[in-house]
Amino acid sequence: MYHTPVGRFAPSPSGRMHLGNIFSTLVAWLSVRSQNGRMVLRIEDLDPRCCDPKRAQQIIDDLRWLGLDWDEGPIYQHDRLDLYREATAELHTDGLTYPCFCTRAELHAASAPHASDGTPVYAGTCRNLTAQQIEERQRVRPAALRLRVPDADDPAGTISFVDRVYGTQTETLAHDCGDFLIQRSDGVYAYQLVVVVDDAEIGVTEVVRGRDLLSSVPRQMYLQRLLGFAQPAYAHVPMLIAPDGRRLSKREHDCDMGELKRAFDTPERLLGRLAGAAGIAPDSAPRSAEQLIDIFSWDAIAAHHADIVIDGSLFE
Repeated sequence: MYHTPVGRFAPSPSGRMHLGNIFSTLVAWLSVRSQNGRMVLRIEDLDPRCCDPKRAQQIIDDLRWLGLDWDEGPIYQHDRLDLYREATAELHTDGLTYPCFCTRAELHAASAPHASDGTPVYAGTCRNLTAQQIEERQRVRPAALRLRVPDADDPAGTISFVDRVYGTQTETLAHDCGDFLIQRSDGVYAYQLVVVVDDAEIGVTEVVRGRDLLSSVPRQMYLQRLLGFAQPAYAHVPMLIAPDGRRLSKREHDCDMGELKRAFDTPERLLGRLAGAAGIAPDSAPRSAEQLIDIFSWDAIAAHHADIVIDGSLFE
């Protein structure tokens, strides 16, 4: 039976979209539209620092200006707390969670190994605390919640998948990330849990996002298996980086939408230049998002999988 492909945008309203966000969003949209699929817009606003309705609306307005439409949404994560609570309770009932009292400084100790995404590999410090130890620590500081991963010699803890751009990836959870957070000490549900719950509930069949999130997939696949969710296909796209090697970021206001609108004036000029730089189009001629659908190819993305340097020539 043929199932309609379902993709998603999942911006966080922590700042205005920059060129890297636009690139991954464009590719996600082109992939779904080239398959006559459905697109969902989800606003990832669980973090209190990101709960700014004005920023969320600005992202929505910018997507519309770019011509990147959607069929469902916007869906806001802050409206979905019951779903995350239910998933966490299920994992707890299965004996897979435990409270963690480690401080940020302890987690980021210089001697601690770090995963490829820069997060510390958890050493299991709080994994086997007694009930008395937990009670004592709770008097001092609130606990985060971690998910147990299988021991290193357990085949269930080695996760493999094929990324559409970067090929076969394999990770052993115990070595490469350790027991990971599903809820922070301030009560905010963690990224890995909420995106898994959201993607499953929405019916997402393909996840397209930046290469910086490639190492998240094994953790998310592990959660999907535990919760009985279907697993979407994954495709991670190259990062857009500055000439000094630094990736573009909202924090640094790199090529944000305000600057891009002023520089390019029309979405066709901006998208055409971006598509040419990324190898989606054969040149940088102005093109609308709709006009890029017919020439979109995952083979072209895979052929240009190295990170893309963005310099002043983009604006010439």
